[in-house]
Amino acid sequence: MSRPMEEDTNGGKTEEEEFNTGPLSVLMMSVKNNTQVLINCRNNKKLLGRVRAFDRHCNMVLENVREMWTELPKTGKGKKKANPVNKDRFISKMFLRGDSVIIVLRNPK
Repeated sequence: MSRPMEEDTNGGKTEEEEFNTGPLSVLMMSVKNNTQVLINCRNNKKLLGRVRAFDRHCNMVLENVREMWTELPKTGKGKKKANPVNKDRFISKMFLRGDSVIIVLRNPK
């Protein structure tokens, strides 16, 4: 059973139409095709995972996420500057609040 077309404040398109054609279509395609996305976050971490669900605020439920970041090791007095160390961890399920999202890239190779 289909819903009647409801006009919205975004030029007469429903939220579903907007998700299929607008910027959030990147997330919609990831949900439909079960493809990975790469997300840059405000905490300078990157998330590589699959989107299970999302909303208009870019809140997301992600699965099989690899979180990646760089750390500068602490150095003692008189020691030379340490090189940055790449770190990562696996998170099986997570909720990501949309206000921490900077950019979403689809299907990174």
